[in-house]
Amino acid sequence: MQTPVSADQALAQVRSGDRVYIHGGCATPTPLLAALARRAASLEDVETVALHMEGPAPHVDASLAGHLRHNALFIGPNVREAVNAGRADFTPVFLSDIPALFSQGPLPLDVALIHVSPPDAHGFCSLGVSVDVAQPAAEAARHVIAEINAQMPRSLGDAFIHQSRFDAYIETDRPVLEYAPPRLTAVHEQIGREVATLIEDGATLQMGIGAVPDAILQQLGGHKDLGIHTEMFSDGVIDLVESGVITGARKPIFTGMIVSSFVMGTRRLYDFIDDNPMVSMHPSHETNDIRAIAKHGAMVAVNSAIQVDLSGQVCADSIGSRFYSGIGGQLDFIRGAAASPQGRPIIALPSTAEGGSISRIVAELTPGAGVVTTRGDVYFVVTEHGIAALHGRSVRDRAQALLNVAAPSFREELARRAHALYGFSLQV
Repeated sequence: MQTPVSADQALAQVRSGDRVYIHGGCATPTPLLAALARRAASLEDVETVALHMEGPAPHVDASLAGHLRHNALFIGPNVREAVNAGRADFTPVFLSDIPALFSQGPLPLDVALIHVSPPDAHGFCSLGVSVDVAQPAAEAARHVIAEINAQMPRSLGDAFIHQSRFDAYIETDRPVLEYAPPRLTAVHEQIGREVATLIEDGATLQMGIGAVPDAILQQLGGHKDLGIHTEMFSDGVIDLVESGVITGARKPIFTGMIVSSFVMGTRRLYDFIDDNPMVSMHPSHETNDIRAIAKHGAMVAVNSAIQVDLSGQVCADSIGSRFYSGIGGQLDFIRGAAASPQGRPIIALPSTAEGGSISRIVAELTPGAGVVTTRGDVYFVVTEHGIAALHGRSVRDRAQALLNVAAPSFREELARRAHALYGFSLQV
């Protein structure tokens, strides 16, 4: 193995016109990213590509226009302003499709900046908290530059890259970026109780990060033999593993194991996945493969939304024409769960936003809003006011069901708008 170099020395091999992948989530290689930003003034037309990233994002500073331009495959808070100001780009894409963009599609990679664990006795480093599209990116890129961090956990599964693949590397000993658990409100807790009624013993779960998923997990203490097959998970899973609720015993594939492509959470979570044979980490084209998801009986996929209109269309990536996040794996898992025997695809969201002043159940999506999950893909919509079962129901029946789970203060206006749009009357 060659000797380590400084971050600035490692980034010297980036050339003008290169496309550079940046490891995302809590695995963002912040020293390498900072060095790329320092080098930017000597470069032209370098495109950076990443899923959402935690930590600082110096590469999207307005002063670097013409030198670096970011392309977000999922928008995080630290690049949102740059995307909506027009100095960074957003590519809407299913998480399951991203690896093929690197290997055979429109985004061939020149350089991959990755963040890994120290090598084992055989020279293999683990991609740790974030395998997702990082492993395919590292395989596809012509050059790989690594941060080898003594504090990166050694996750198992299809999570490894051999040190011989590195063109250059730096060594660090720093805490991996953490994502603090959100504060749960009474609204989140009630949504959790509603969703828990849709989850059977032996079900396999997919749910993301945030207050609603955490609230759901807190309501599952009385369940038995739950499994996890997901694109990501956070700290909320650990207590259910330790209490014997999550066993994976009834999973038909990876029986007894938690399957994921990345994690975001606290050091407790990172210690939990470290060298843990129960946790199998895989690239996103494996975890989000609809065929693999559908093999799980009683697959429950829980995803969020920004708005749901009265016909059942789900906007999850923008607020009107303002891009907010991305498509991610929502439709991968919605469709996978729909194809699962006794599967239950669920959209769960608070009924209002902005302190109750805005309804998230709307007659029409805000102009410019993108449809992530079509009205034909939606089975259940859950708010703190109950469960709306939509699959196989007419638009009139859907509208009534969604009206019933909207905030009471908005129901009369929604009924009026429904009559103006569709000509039918709803019961308030």
